[in-house]
Amino acid sequence: MKDTDDTRPAAAGRPRPSRSEAEAAVRTLIAWAGEDPDREGLRDTPRRVAAAYESWFRGYGQDPAAVLSRTFGDVNGYDDMVMVRDVRLESHCEHHLAPFIGVAHIAYLPRDRVVGLSKLARVVEIFAKRMQTQEALTAQIASAIELHLAPRGVAILVEAEHMCMSTRGVNQQGVSTVTTRFSGAFDTDPAYRERFLGLVHAPRRP
Repeated sequence: MKDTDDTRPAAAGRPRPSRSEAEAAVRTLIAWAGEDPDREGLRDTPRRVAAAYESWFRGYGQDPAAVLSRTFGDVNGYDDMVMVRDVRLESHCEHHLAPFIGVAHIAYLPRDRVVGLSKLARVVEIFAKRMQTQEALTAQIASAIELHLAPRGVAILVEAEHMCMSTRGVNQQGVSTVTTRFSGAFDTDPAYRERFLGLVHAPRRP
């Protein structure tokens, strides 16, 4: 594999470290934790961790605008809620780089065009595969849909368990965090908001 990955931009104009520099940093952390990075079981760990980071944070090299750019107008006048429930998300807390895992529920009210349903899940993935807070993640998903689809309203609910809370600190397992974002008709019309929340909590098929 090449030493430098040029597929993702460096943040804020900073030069992007090379792959070997990233692996050296992992070796330092292993040694700082009290282990021997040259031990057989750990010898390839820096390479594996660097590869894992490429997967976990691949969202930095992806553009939600490209995902949402293709829309469809042939919907026979449909203008009611479009909703995708239970979109699994896996992200990392930017404070501890610990995972948080959960689901996102997304709805929008189309104005005259709709987007492919899988594209909504892709937008969730793009923003989730970055260092995040759940609050920012929720807002970013909603803002991207608002900007690129110009719907009459957007509703987002994200529910996730944070490993930084369940495996360290207060060590509270099974605690979920819920964040929401409502815009347009979902914000101004309680009936739309109640329909959305009702569908979020409605029973799933067995």
